[in-house]
Amino acid sequence: MSILDADLHPTEPAATPAPAKKRSRAPARDNRVAGQPSFVLHSYPYKETSLIIDLFTRDHGRIAVVAKGAKRPMSRLRGVLQTFQPLSSSWSGKSELRTLIDAEWVGGMLPLEKTALLCGFYLNELLVKLLARDDPHPALFDHYVATLNELAHGEPAQIVLRKFERALLKETGVAADLSRSTTTRTLVDPGAEYVVDPEKGAREATPGDSWPVVSGKTLRDMESDDYADPATQAQSKQLMRFLLAYHLGGAPLNTRQILIDLMQL
Repeated sequence: MSILDADLHPTEPAATPAPAKKRSRAPARDNRVAGQPSFVLHSYPYKETSLIIDLFTRDHGRIAVVAKGAKRPMSRLRGVLQTFQPLSSSWSGKSELRTLIDAEWVGGMLPLEKTALLCGFYLNELLVKLLARDDPHPALFDHYVATLNELAHGEPAQIVLRKFERALLKETGVAADLSRSTTTRTLVDPGAEYVVDPEKGAREATPGDSWPVVSGKTLRDMESDDYADPATQAQSKQLMRFLLAYHLGGAPLNTRQILIDLMQL
């Protein structure tokens, strides 16, 4: 009976209002991702039987997952979660650390060996230190796959690494335009000498510059991914070492030092 009816019929007792129903919470979204192309960048132990894996995925970028029980001798994941092997990964969760549900080896790539293996670890260290988590870079993922294939097939490591380093800086938005002078806004002169400001780009070299001095031809070659000229290879190596050190904030690259010691890459 409503309040209005109670006023019109005072002899009838008012009905006791029914208790309000509690609203049931909507079930939390599971946030599952299935069958995502991915690679293991790095892993380290977690508790007694598990691993925390740094995955580089095509559509979700670099993410961290916990692989529960992966260290157990009979775990199916134990032999699957290897670096430089293409995987199809599935996980759940929406926090920074997801839970790995499954990972399957896709195959189709040659293994990296000897120097190519060290180069692969160098690529992984660059990705771990320069890529933010949960920042998708599908084009860079494809470039990473192509780079691993080139290394596995014996392509010249110096050229392969320079191309990837440049692609990485472009994808993360910190690569300056090398084709134009920041002071004159004209195309760089192949016969002139330049330095590259990590924040702004190329400018004409001056006698007091302490940054690596490179030719305009080298800058044009790098912008077009042409490393055939030995002079371009030598100068681009010094320039990329300088630019990477700047964007890493001085943090050392362990694998690069090993490569420098072994083959002066």
